[in-house]
Amino acid sequence: MASMTSPLLTDAQPTRVGGRTGAPTPRSASTLAAALLGFVVITLDAVVVNVALPSIRSDRRGGISGLQWVVDGYTLMFAALLLSPGALTDRIGARRAFAAGLGVFVVASAACGLGPTIGPLVVARFLQGSAAAAMMPASMALIGQAYPDPVGRARAIAIWAMGGAIASSAGPVLGGVLTLVTWRLIFFINVPVGAAAMILVARIQQSPHRSVPFDRFGQVTAVLAMGALTYGAIESGAHGFAAPRVITAFAVAAVALGAFLASQARGAHPMMPLELFRSRNVAVSIAVGYAFVVGYYGLPFIMSLYLQQVRGLTPLGTGMAFLPMMLVGAILTPFSARIAEKVGARALVTGGLVLMTAGLVILALVPSSTPIWALAGVMVLVGVAGPLVMPPVTAILLNSVPDRQAGTASGVFNTSRQIGGALAVAVFGALLAQQGNFMGGLRTSLLIAAGVALATAATSLLFRSPRRQLAAVTEPAVVDAESAR
Repeated sequence: MASMTSPLLTDAQPTRVGGRTGAPTPRSASTLAAALLGFVVITLDAVVVNVALPSIRSDRRGGISGLQWVVDGYTLMFAALLLSPGALTDRIGARRAFAAGLGVFVVASAACGLGPTIGPLVVARFLQGSAAAAMMPASMALIGQAYPDPVGRARAIAIWAMGGAIASSAGPVLGGVLTLVTWRLIFFINVPVGAAAMILVARIQQSPHRSVPFDRFGQVTAVLAMGALTYGAIESGAHGFAAPRVITAFAVAAVALGAFLASQARGAHPMMPLELFRSRNVAVSIAVGYAFVVGYYGLPFIMSLYLQQVRGLTPLGTGMAFLPMMLVGAILTPFSARIAEKVGARALVTGGLVLMTAGLVILALVPSSTPIWALAGVMVLVGVAGPLVMPPVTAILLNSVPDRQAGTASGVFNTSRQIGGALAVAVFGALLAQQGNFMGGLRTSLLIAAGVALATAATSLLFRSPRRQLAAVTEPAVVDAESAR
């Protein structure tokens, strides 16, 4: 999905040789190929599992909550750990961090396919998400080191990002094809791809490393807050909001969140500096990223179940139904910057969110007998929102912070998006389980996603000129003066 394809920037800088920017290393192609394969499997595992959920449920006799954890186990750990691996990459070197993450990812993928019950499968998905969080910033750092020339590095990053876009678009169809044989293949396919990437990693030269501070307390409280919140939302569907375990989970999430925010405000080296949120553009960008993914992640989860359990489609048929939605995003993404130049980034973002709202509302209100081709056409409205919203929002974000904070801002932005996806699956799954009527839960979920998208479309109107905002971030006094007015 588009939500997975925005690069997570790191502090990797061009290497200097004799005071000049060095040329790409002889093994730069191997480095790019390894980073590309790593990003492909990270992206693929975020989307390919959706069409296999009914097959997993039938084979493993799990309930809705089990399927929610199969999806959220990956997304949750990816989100919760995404803020820290940049420091890990600096401490041990990008090559070592990437290789370690890739190795864990491959082993966890095999464990997913071999899991005898839902429980081990969910645990393996947690490991996959943790490994993906380590691989993402390391892959970007490797590209930065292999391509020290800015032009060459930009081209390499474009190839890297396009690999993620292709994996995102092909994920539903590939998942459908593999599931026709067995759902286990959607995980086993990572093993040969990961092995090829490991061979390429062996050809990469050792990366430099340096000692950097690590916010241990912030990381622990972040994982605890996100995990408890997601657990409470998922379990509320099976046991109700008044269940002791649900109340306890939400209480733990609130306490952990308070502790996390306190540590970020007072810590010497916070992983999410709260000063970032003094920038209006940063705050709005993070809100847009979160809300966009609520619909973009939530839709495939509930529609995959609907198309197979209610409409009787095969996994391959379900993947084909999603194909137009995914393809339109991949096709339009390269033209997003040009469109933004003509109509303005703010107008493009707002328009994309309005289209997403329209698509979600139509899907919620059409009769359950609506032809599949018509549903696929309506889902295109959600798919087209991807290239209209995410590239310009990312550009606004990065143009609104000083260069020294670009990596941190990008990490916070990507984390907010993954949290949005995890909570969407948790809440929508709870609604499907609570309603007792699948269609009632589906319609309520789609309308909630539409409401979130519409509210965020209104919020996106608060974007202002990135150049003006950059001055506000760099000079806090300007923010205070403008707020006073």
